[in-house]
Amino acid sequence: MFLSLGDMFGVILILHILVCVCLVFIVLIQQSKGAGLGGVFGGGGGGEALFGGRGAAPFLVKTTTALAIMFMLTSLVLTVVSARTGRERPAVEKLIEQRPAAMELPIPTLPDSSTALPESTE
Repeated sequence: MFLSLGDMFGVILILHILVCVCLVFIVLIQQSKGAGLGGVFGGGGGGEALFGGRGAAPFLVKTTTALAIMFMLTSLVLTVVSARTGRERPAVEKLIEQRPAAMELPIPTLPDSSTALPESTE
């Protein structure tokens, strides 16, 4: 059972979005020098029991590396698949091409002296 390029694009796009969300979450929970958001989720000292004796740092670093590699690979695959499927261009690009190059606006002119209104004598 092989997927068409359009179906493969959708599956890889969903995987790419999941990798992005996981990568953002993993980066946010890592403990920085200022404790970051890692302390909010219990990374300040109680994480040793969950992640082992050395804490969560090696696990989170390996997870971040793996997710970053997956992010780069899915980005490359999405680019290749998108180029091969000949997907339609976005609607904004189509509108830009349809727009006239320069909009012609009428140039205002001064009225001629022959068409000027007669002066009133008061």
